[in-house]
Amino acid sequence: MTKEGFYFVETFTDNLTRNIKVERVLFEGKTKYQYVQIFDNKILGKVLFLDKKIQSAAIDECIFHESLVHPALLTHQNPRHVLIIGGGEGATLREVLRHDCVRKATMVDIDKQLVRLCQEHLPEWSSGAFLDPRTKVVFGDALNYVEKCQKKYDVIISDLTEPLKGGPSIYLFTEEFYKKISQILAEDGMFILQAGATDLTYNQFYTSCFRTLKHVFPVVRPYWTFMFSFCSPWGFIMASRKQDPLKMDEKTIKTRMRIRNIKKLRYYHPGIHRGLFALPLYLERALKKGSILTDKKPFIWEL
Repeated sequence: MTKEGFYFVETFTDNLTRNIKVERVLFEGKTKYQYVQIFDNKILGKVLFLDKKIQSAAIDECIFHESLVHPALLTHQNPRHVLIIGGGEGATLREVLRHDCVRKATMVDIDKQLVRLCQEHLPEWSSGAFLDPRTKVVFGDALNYVEKCQKKYDVIISDLTEPLKGGPSIYLFTEEFYKKISQILAEDGMFILQAGATDLTYNQFYTSCFRTLKHVFPVVRPYWTFMFSFCSPWGFIMASRKQDPLKMDEKTIKTRMRIRNIKKLRYYHPGIHRGLFALPLYLERALKKGSILTDKKPFIWEL
């Protein structure tokens, strides 16, 4: 049990842990799909853990969600219909809806109870996004939704938990799933996913997602940022048939932000856009060593 005044021990591996002091417990319990812990810490603020792995913290969730959403939506000339896979806290939805051009944002999440818990205990994350008339929330399995979908989306964002043994997202990072994503993506559409750690030791998932996407899309651009609450650099990957974020200049980004009335961001801005795609040498080399993920051989974290 997580107790106030005690330390929550987060285990990265058998050789590395960290202690986070608990000031106030907001929730602890199991949904149908995962174990949820929400508590306060004086440095991180409110934090969300799923299956004892940190997912989001008040101190820097803006860095994660702005990095996930805005580079792609601003690369796209006119994103009107957006699909979010996962994203239970509602922060990805919040950032998507900053774009005035978005007419409909559909969020598909398997864990209805988790979404309700986040609305209750982490309302700052969604900041009213669930009440926006452009929002549609579907509670169900993303694989089933994508397979049966008859619509085309301008942008599809994967904001899923990483593939842990017994978790709900193992088969949502495979070549088969990405091909299904491609089929419901508009011709000029873009696909983005959060793809895990990009540190020197534990970048296998990231590099495997990259190599798998290269089998499906002609344009695949990896990028990253540092997440203080994760104690790690964190990676994202953008994929499309033709749209290339590296062809965007600051002037165009600035103009699109103005037209779409995007204000009050805390991290992303036109000057940082290209810098997000500048990778260190160790990561560039590691990208060549990733595995092709399939339904028969998916990635499952076993640290």
